[in-house]
Parts: sequence; structure tokens; C-alpha cells
Amino acid sequence: MGNGGKMCFVPSQPTGTRQSILEALKRKGPLAIAQLAERLEMSGEAVRQQLVQLQREGWIEALHERAAARHSGRPAARYRLTQAGDHVFPKHYDALTVAVLDAVASELGPESLDRILTNLTEARARSWEPRLAGKSVRERVEALRGVYEGEDPFMDAEEVAGGFRLVEHNCPFLNVALERPVLCSLTVSLLSRLLGFEVVREERFQTGDGRCAFRVLMDHPRAPGSPAFQREPKN
Repeated sequence: MGNGGKMCFVPSQPTGTRQSILEALKRKGPLAIAQLAERLEMSGEAVRQQLVQLQREGWIEALHERAAARHSGRPAARYRLTQAGDHVFPKHYDALTVAVLDAVASELGPESLDRILTNLTEARARSWEPRLAGKSVRERVEALRGVYEGEDPFMDAEEVAGGFRLVEHNCPFLNVALERPVLCSLTVSLLSRLLGFEVVREERFQTGDGRCAFRVLMDHPRAPGSPAFQREPKN
């Protein structure tokens, strides 16, 4: 079946002058070309060229101030970070997520954590089911290349002996999953529910495989009444 779908362009993280521009916008908020040129000791034209590239790649966006336009005849643009641009800078969501998971298990017990993961599995299943209605298993497998992200250029869908396989080369939750692999059971449970067959994870980032491979076992239909969420067997 191949990896199907349209590959997305993923720009590399800005470096050098473009990184300096992002840092200035992060520290001082929206800035005009002249302000950036002064801060970076560059010509306005050189800054403008860098801004064009940063905007094209989605790291920044322009704000046009209409009040200034009434006096000058043209909008005065200032530039700010987009959400993608802001995420160039360090975040500590991973550590916070691990701490929250541990606090739930510690304070309320492991059963409470499983109930939370069950609710998450059910919520995600409800959001996916309308998109998969009427599709064949092959088509559903292909669609579920986006199970982590809408257009995931790092997830492959393959037809293999006895079924299908989804292979994720760049888990977006890797840091958390390495610390608390129970989260991966959510993906396994979700795939099984949406495809109607048992799914096993036969390769894992946690064991040094460098990817996660989810095999769909076409000779093992999902049993009616199976729990929405089940922990993977320990290897």
C-alpha cells in the first residue's frame, strides 16, 4: 500500500540570523523591520529578506496596523511569532505530563489512571468514527496514519502478511512515552477499536527499535464488549 497521502514539508529549525530574529520577537513582542534592524545591527533590507523566509515557513506572521496606515498611506507591519515559532523555544510540557500522571496514580490509585485513559480513548474514538464510516479496513488503516497528527509525514501504512502495519518514525510524545509507556496502550486500544481487529505493538521506541510498529491482526477480530482501554502486556 505504500505510505500514501501527501508528504508535508517540514522546515528545519531556524539558525543564525533567523534564530536571532525569533529571539528578539520572543523577548520584545511584535516588532517592526526598523526596530529589528536596530536591535540586530543590520540593514532594513537584510532583515526584510529574513522575515520573508521566516513568514513563508510559518515561524512568524505580520500584523498590519490600520491606524498608522491612515497617516502614511500604507499599513505599518510589525511581526510576531506564530505558535510554531513560539515552540522553537524550550518548553517543559513533558516533565509536567509525567508529574500529572504520577500524581493521579499516587493520589487516586492506578485504577483511576486507567479510567482517565479509558475516557481519553473513548473521546478520540468518537472523533474518529465519523471520518472512518463506510471505509474498508485498508482505507481505515491509511486514514489512521494521522492518528497522532493530522498530516503525519513520519507514519507509514503497510500491507503485510496476515494484515496491515502502521509504523511511526517520529513519535510526537516520545519523551513522555519513554518515561510512562502506559500512554502507548491508549494508541493500541484506539487502533483496535477503530479497525475492529486486535492490534499489537511489535516494535517500540522504548526497547531501542527507533520506531513503533503497530500490527493489525486480521485473523483476530476484536471481541464484542472488549474494554475501550487495555494495557499492553509487559514484554
